[in-house]
Amino acid sequence: MLLRAFQSVVGILFLAHVSVVSAEMTIEIIGAGENQVPVAIVPFGGDGKLAQAIKDVMVGDLLRSGLFRTVGSGGISPHVPAEVSYPDWQARGAEALVIGTVAAKANGRTEARFQLLDVVKQTKLIDLAVSADDIQMRAIGHRIADLVYEKLTGDKGVFNTRIAYVNRIGQKYNLIVADCDGYNEQIVLSQNDLIMSPAWSPDGSHLAYVSFETGHAVVYVQSLYTGQRKVLADFEGSNSAPAWSPDGKQLAVVLTRDGSSQIYLARPDGSGIRRITFSDGIDTEPNFSPDGQYLLFTSDRGGSPQIYRMPVKGGMEQRMTFGEGNNFSPRHSPDGKGFVYTHFSSGKFFIATQDFKTEQMEILTEGGWEKKPSYAPNGKLIMFASEGRGRGILATVSSDGRVKQRIFSQSGDAREPVWGPYP
Repeated sequence: MLLRAFQSVVGILFLAHVSVVSAEMTIEIIGAGENQVPVAIVPFGGDGKLAQAIKDVMVGDLLRSGLFRTVGSGGISPHVPAEVSYPDWQARGAEALVIGTVAAKANGRTEARFQLLDVVKQTKLIDLAVSADDIQMRAIGHRIADLVYEKLTGDKGVFNTRIAYVNRIGQKYNLIVADCDGYNEQIVLSQNDLIMSPAWSPDGSHLAYVSFETGHAVVYVQSLYTGQRKVLADFEGSNSAPAWSPDGKQLAVVLTRDGSSQIYLARPDGSGIRRITFSDGIDTEPNFSPDGQYLLFTSDRGGSPQIYRMPVKGGMEQRMTFGEGNNFSPRHSPDGKGFVYTHFSSGKFFIATQDFKTEQMEILTEGGWEKKPSYAPNGKLIMFASEGRGRGILATVSSDGRVKQRIFSQSGDAREPVWGPYP
């Protein structure tokens, strides 16, 4: 069966024999399923250059998931189901087959019609057309890979999503938005002053972030379509850690205007500021639950940084993390059943998760300089800041800890990653 590959996964990691390289990023994949689904992806019929480009995107996406391996076509190139000889593909060990055609349209768009075939059952699983503007041709490959991933795993794909992060080169700080595979890099803001804490609006149209360009921390909200930005919070002292509510109607921010760092709510235009935490310690790094009813945040009110939870409308705070070490930077899982955070112990930073029901911590990484985790919108991958080759890099780990990636920018130190929503 196609799904049997997801029933058994080894815990021992290895460096896969694949690197996915773009103009901006180099991605190293570590770890994989013991029985990865063997998929054959045949170059589509039609425009050869377009077909190869789309195939490269699809192969890169599926390999990066750690759940698939590709099967060579051996020169066999069917483009429609009638041309497929299932015994030939069974003999090659393929369990799934992707075929199709691609063509450039007169209206400046590229269209690909593809079929996903179950080689074992000799049935058609998907038969769809996907199109995009020519300048967004890579989006076709991502979209097809998402559909293949979802059909074969039951989970929604995230290959057609974006990430934001900060890259420092010398004294220059760049706030960057890119496809989640590192391509189509766009600089949102570039300056010689520190940029930190980018946060996506729920619809992916805006970023909130902190900039030190005026000499102290100020929170801005910027449109990714027009480039226009507005000040959200510029009070005396520090303004930091913006976090959007799921409906996009308000943000949580951390202000020191009344003394120590406390959490406030505000509308995206900066109006309606009101304080919601009132501790004697430092309360920071708020994050809304998917239903908008609760906030997770970091506080040292108990003597060391730990994670707390409270109703957005006000009420008693509940401490969520205990035991040895410090815990901070919490982010809810997309299904709302738990959260990811940074755990500091024995001189190392780890990425960990915790379930609300069991209250059990699970450490997902080996430890080092690992901070600022952010869930992919399907909850299956977690992106975080790490270090490699002597500089800051981005990294991901699967929610079960078995598949890891290290993502290297071509230059500079990458920091503060955050995964964007579904488009």
